[in-house]
Amino acid sequence: MSFYRSPAAAPVVKWAGGKRQLLPEIAPRLPARIRFYCEPFVGGGAVLFARQPRRGIVNDLNGELMGLYRVIRDDVDALIEDLRGHVNTSEYFYHLRNLDRQPAAFAALTPVQRASRLLFLNKTCYNGLYRVNASGQFNTPFGSYKNPGIVDERTLRAVHSYLKRSALELRCEDFAQTLADVPRGGFVYLDPPYDPVSPTAGFTGYQSGGFGREEQQRLYRCCEDLDRRGVRFLLSNSSTPFIRELYAGFRVRTVRARRAVNSDADGRGYVEEVLVSNYETER
Repeated sequence: MSFYRSPAAAPVVKWAGGKRQLLPEIAPRLPARIRFYCEPFVGGGAVLFARQPRRGIVNDLNGELMGLYRVIRDDVDALIEDLRGHVNTSEYFYHLRNLDRQPAAFAALTPVQRASRLLFLNKTCYNGLYRVNASGQFNTPFGSYKNPGIVDERTLRAVHSYLKRSALELRCEDFAQTLADVPRGGFVYLDPPYDPVSPTAGFTGYQSGGFGREEQQRLYRCCEDLDRRGVRFLLSNSSTPFIRELYAGFRVRTVRARRAVNSDADGRGYVEEVLVSNYETER
């Protein structure tokens, strides 16, 4: 087999659009054997850490997130030590959050300190909602949780063990650049920012710039290219008429998913999503 599992490995961050709830639908649809794995929108990495492929490319346009994964792989002891120095107060939270509004102070942070900051903010911000404004500044408020679990040493060490033993390349670049390097016979799991189900339902604040219809169409053209090159892919997206029509030439299946991260409590619950593939799946 081309993968192995460390039972404790799981996402280290709570990420909008995370796939932990959808894993029972996704896992049976993954190819039995994966020689080369790619995720160009890795986010919290639920599918990655569940499958744990040995070789491939993992990418996200969010540089802070990819910096966190590199630190977990290369210096997890220093990260855990730094995390233990945080305090769960509103004053401290906003001090740390506002560092990205101070270019000189933010640039002075070491990679470990930046990774530690991201994890702390993710654990203590409201609903674990990673969101940035148009300037790329983190802008989610304090969550006021009594026990946010800032230091999850067991999970951090399990992810470190997996990343250290694997031959995964960690990148921060445009998804098209990543997809261009997937070899014939490889497999790609695509989890882009979703097409909004209504004019006010969109959430693309993982990084500044957004992900509109033009980007969805550009991603579709990349999927056509993957298919021509003999690369299998599985894609998750919202079940909107636009997405269903766009991918009508591939296999489109509807599934129900629970939306767990939303700034509005009324926006959480079960929604219909689609899983699109260019190969026959077991379900």
